[in-house]
Amino acid sequence: MKLKPLHIGDLTIPVPIIQGGMGVGISLSSLAGAVAKEGAIGVISAAQPGFLSNDFLTNTIETNLKSLAYHIKKAKEISNGGIIGVNIMRAATHYSDYVSCCIENGADIIISGAGLPMELPDLIGTASIKFAPIVSSEKAAKVLLHRWDKKEKRMPDFVVIEGPKAGGHLGFSEKELLSWLEKEDKYYDEEVKNIISYIKGFEQKYNRAFPVIFAGGVYDRNDIDHYINLGCDGVQMATRFVATEECDADIEYKMAYVAAKKEDITIVKSPVGMPGRAINNPFVELRKNEKENITKCYRCLEKCNPATTPYCITEALIRAAKGNTKDSLLFCGANAYKVDKITTVKQIIEELNQ
Repeated sequence: MKLKPLHIGDLTIPVPIIQGGMGVGISLSSLAGAVAKEGAIGVISAAQPGFLSNDFLTNTIETNLKSLAYHIKKAKEISNGGIIGVNIMRAATHYSDYVSCCIENGADIIISGAGLPMELPDLIGTASIKFAPIVSSEKAAKVLLHRWDKKEKRMPDFVVIEGPKAGGHLGFSEKELLSWLEKEDKYYDEEVKNIISYIKGFEQKYNRAFPVIFAGGVYDRNDIDHYINLGCDGVQMATRFVATEECDADIEYKMAYVAAKKEDITIVKSPVGMPGRAINNPFVELRKNEKENITKCYRCLEKCNPATTPYCITEALIRAAKGNTKDSLLFCGANAYKVDKITTVKQIIEELNQ
């Protein structure tokens, strides 16, 4: 049975799946455009999208904004009218510039995590672009939405709940994350239901629906059905789309997923200040005991200090995207070990929507 369409305001998404944003350089216009073409939501990562440009080292922010604008337009072109979103980390410097770039260049949606995007409604103003925060706990949802309700008299167009099995940066402290991972999945399911209940509680006041999307460890149709049965309106998936022909990453990055075993997937400390999930490799092992020699700071994160950070996350992720799978950070979700071949976006969407 086909999945029910997802409705976000006046947008109708035939397949209620959001492809999670993955940076640096893993989900740009090729992947996002292909996903949107198949009726789901394709998402570009705003994390250093200009890393392949000649001017990236000398003119980083301007190059990133120019590249983001290009990828939004290119993804819209590839998608043939599909829905394109952009994931912007709140922890990023020049946050407001990336928001403006999305608005000015025709993105349909902004999704924002890696910190609570308190000022996002104000930055969007009267623009028609849809927006959603990523939250990982009922507490975070209450802090953010209470603030927006009271101060902005405004709510997001939808909310993404990101659980402890997600890839990349995780919205928990290390202690919180380990606590959730030690528990059975049913305990986080209760957290999901509590978050949904809180969000849906605003529907009568604002006289509109507030869709809730679940992210983190969603891999197959059974996972999708599970979260929809909990009360979610759709899901976000990232890891599943990496080993596709359309993914923007180098083939060696994709093959690292194909080769990964369950025991290879580990929790790492990120310069963002949050734990993350990645494939274990020599770089991860070395960084446990030895600080990387940082020769250049890209000023990509508000709270990153080159003097104390264990490694440059921009450099580590760029090396990964370019196919250096030994000396890099290979972000992935908890189920990356289930990936066993390179496929296509079309085949994945068809498998999930039947």
